[in-house]
Order: sequence, then C-alpha cells, then structure tokens
Amino acid sequence: MPYFNTGKMFLVPSFDLEVKEQEKIGKFLTLLDNSGVSKIIDKYIKNNTSKGGRPGYNYYHLFATIIYGFAFTRCTLRELADACKYDLRFISLMEQERPTYTKFCDFINKVIVPNEEEIFSLISMEIAKEMNIEMDDAFIDGTKFEANANKYKFVWKPTKHHKRLTVKAGEIIKKHQLFDNYREEELIRSNTLANAITNLKLKKDKLNEITYKNVKKALIGLLEKTLEYEEKEETIGPNRKSYYKTDKDATAMALKADYYSGLGSNIHAAYNVQILVIKGLVFSYYVSQSRTDINDFIDVIDVFAKFYGFWPTRICADAGYGSLDNYRYLEKHNIKNYVKHQSWEGNKSARNPDCYHLNKDDTIACLNEHIGYETKLPYRHPRKAEAVFYKVNGCNSCNWMPFCKRFMMRQDEDFKIFEVVKDLERYKYQSQNNLCSPKGIEMRVNRSIQVEGVFGIEKQDYGYVRFRRRGLEKVSTESMLNFLGLNIAKLFRYYETGKLNKFWAAPDNLEPEVFKKPSWKRLAKKGRKLNIKMKENIGK
Repeated sequence: MPYFNTGKMFLVPSFDLEVKEQEKIGKFLTLLDNSGVSKIIDKYIKNNTSKGGRPGYNYYHLFATIIYGFAFTRCTLRELADACKYDLRFISLMEQERPTYTKFCDFINKVIVPNEEEIFSLISMEIAKEMNIEMDDAFIDGTKFEANANKYKFVWKPTKHHKRLTVKAGEIIKKHQLFDNYREEELIRSNTLANAITNLKLKKDKLNEITYKNVKKALIGLLEKTLEYEEKEETIGPNRKSYYKTDKDATAMALKADYYSGLGSNIHAAYNVQILVIKGLVFSYYVSQSRTDINDFIDVIDVFAKFYGFWPTRICADAGYGSLDNYRYLEKHNIKNYVKHQSWEGNKSARNPDCYHLNKDDTIACLNEHIGYETKLPYRHPRKAEAVFYKVNGCNSCNWMPFCKRFMMRQDEDFKIFEVVKDLERYKYQSQNNLCSPKGIEMRVNRSIQVEGVFGIEKQDYGYVRFRRRGLEKVSTESMLNFLGLNIAKLFRYYETGKLNKFWAAPDNLEPEVFKKPSWKRLAKKGRKLNIKMKENIGK
C-alpha cells in the first residue's frame, strides 16, 4: 500500500501569513514609504505596457524584497530567488512573481548601486525618527573583509623593476646619443622610449648593421616591458602597492585573523570598511583600499555630514586614528575630541610613557621634570612637518636616562634633543583629559560595546567575513545593504520590546581616571636591554 505517493488536489493554494508576520511586513513597507526612497525608484520606471511590450517586474516589490532579505534572512541572491518560490513572506512581498537571481542582480546594479548613499541615508534617518535617537555620541572603527578574489592572483607595484629598467634605458640612450638634451626621469615613460627608437632610425647610417639591430631590439624589449609596468601602475594607483587580477580594486592585506594567529605575513585580497555607529546603529560607512585606518577617519565623518547635514557632538575612536590632521578636523567642525592618541596605552599603563610633555608656556618637561627650551640646530633638520627642536640638559645625572636614550648610540652626552610638533602635543593633552573624565570613561566603554558589537554581529553571528561582489563600487553597495539590514533588524527588535538598547552610563559619583606613575627603575632596565639589542643588530 503506498503511503508517500498519494497526492491531494487543491483548487486554490493558500498564501495566508500569520498575523504577526503580516504586521511585521506591513510595518516594514510603511517604513519604506515614509522614508521617501520611492522617489529614487520612480526615475527608473519607464516600461509602459499599455503601449505594448513585455510587462516587467514591479520595481517597488523588487526593492522591498531585497532589503527584507538582507534584514531578516541574510540570504544570497540565489537564495532570495528560491525564497520567492517557497517562502510565504517573500511570495507575499513579490505578489507571487518569481524573479530569477539575475533579475535581482540587474536591479541592484541598475538602481541601488548608483543611489546607495541616498538610499541608506533616507531609510536610516527614518529609523532614527522611529526610535527617537539623539545623534550626539558617535563611535568610529574599521575592519577588513576579504574580497571575492583568488589569493594567488595578486600583482605588486613594479616600481623597483621600473627603476632598474630606467637605469638600463638611460645608459643606452646616453651611449648612442639618441637625444640632444636627455634628462633622466625617475621612471622612464613609454613615449620616451618610442621617441628613442625613432631617433635611432634616423641615425641608422652612422651605426653598423649589427649594432643598430642589437640596440633596436634592446629598446623594443624595454618599451614592451615599460608598457606592461605602466599598465600595472595605472591600475594600482598612487595610494596602494598591489591589486588582484580577479578583482583589480582589491588590495593585499593581512587580516585580523592572521594578525592574532601570528601569521601576519599572510596576505589576502581585502577591503577596509569604516563605520560610524550611534546607539548601536550604523549611520555612516566608508569602504576603501587603505591598509590602515588613520587616513579614512575624515572620510567616514564627511559621509555622515553629507547624509544628514550636521556633525555629531562627540566622537570616540581608538588610537589607530590619532593623528594631527584628524584632530584638526574635529576642532574645525566643533566636534569634541575623544580620539585616543598613539601613545595612549603606553602612558596609561606607564610601561612605555612619552619622554616629555608640553607645558603651557611652550617649554617641555622630561620624565624627571627637567625643563627643555626650543632651539635651532644648524646641522640638523626636523623629520616631521611643523616640528621644532627642544633641548633638555642634565641627562648624565638622571635616573631616566637609559630609557630616554634607549635608541641612541651615544649616551655620554649630557643633553637630549627632542623633535616636537606643538599642535599635536596640545591635541594629545586635550584628548587625554577628555578620555579620563567621567564622560570619557563612558565613551570608551561604549565604543568597545557599540562599534565592536556591530562587527561582532556581522562576522560571528551572521558569519559574514567575505564579500560576494567585485569592484569597489559594488562592494560598497554590498556593505550598505548589510548595514542597512542590520539597522532594520534592530528597529524591529525595538518594535517587539518597545525599548531601546541600554548602554553603559557613567554613575554620578564616578571619579576621573588618573594614570599610573612610571617607575624609573623598571624603565631604566627596559631601556638598557633595548639599547644592547639595538647595538647587536647594528653589529650584525
């Protein structure tokens, strides 16, 4: 007797959703309507079926289905296409239409990619209104996501090889006097070699046949190689040193997993993603090819100001963003500075403190409180822009001397020269005072909770560690869809509970933090060890 092969006939299939799911989808579609994002989609609707032609899919349904998929299921486009066949939520959103994954892909490339910033800002602003979020305290951090590229298909910038070629080409040009007034280039260009070949032909009668053929062959070989180098240098650009053949916008980077596992020499194709988080929600993002975070700080804040038309009151970030340009940017836009400086951890733990601090009268005081005055050295120029020299005397009788002079070969001099950027020292002092205050302690605690929490959700909870799309523009759109989906998911958690996420608030009786006092005995011992090791390395 068959048990599995018995079929039932249904006249009308049931597509009824649970009341709870219907309310959820209703609120989601109302959010999209109130955001005004429909005005963007309106520009792309051109198919008028009343005049003939094949009817297309409803663009509003496609958009809502994509956003809903990224918010609540974290599905790929192929899974999204399958969901439109078997998942009642997506069947309801598409009104029983069944687009393929290629249709979703085409729609994203056509509609969402060119308007990603406007779409994100409109919907995020509506979410902020729904949740009554005040955008005062902002937190910035970045991470690297692996690109969709073959890890063995990377290309390094050929600067070193191009310089060798330049020397070789210059020797040939000078030897045979192919130019009247030849000026050596840092990196020889292809048009220079092409002109050299042309000039060689004009001097053919003055050279014997064998020499002419050998020189011509050499120059043609150099020209072909130069064209190859120029193509690679143009693809890489001025601000990076590598690209990948399968995704030319991806850059070779060591991911955090490699860093923490001790495999920092491993490289992967990756992008650097910066986010600005307020109350656990992402309100600004920036995808770049930078290998470090420090140069992307201003960009992610500029994107926020572009989205919403104002700047946050306070911004907190870790020491990877502490630079003079970033501090000046915060002061220019009246943003209170809670960004750690790069020697923060050393000063806080007293294990590697700064050897001096700037006084209010523009003098400096070393660790032993000896006063240093600004001086000019005729035999030496500052290595840093805007830096000046300060001289502190009395080093030979100082207990701190082995630490202060730990990287110096000569330690018998009774003075120490410090190279000081005054503005940077002032901003460091300002940042340190703000971060040690009760509000600063609250900002530091919440930074690790909020912004690190977003990356934790993306990487650990959702398992999202690798981009699916290729190219900087499409990768940026993919990031936007993921962060927008995260914001919408948190909004619906707010709908269910009726409460905002509670983050740590500093109690009224919290005292400002005071750094530990450094011990000269321990630091002097550390300084001697480092100095001995440095001399041994130089001797090798």
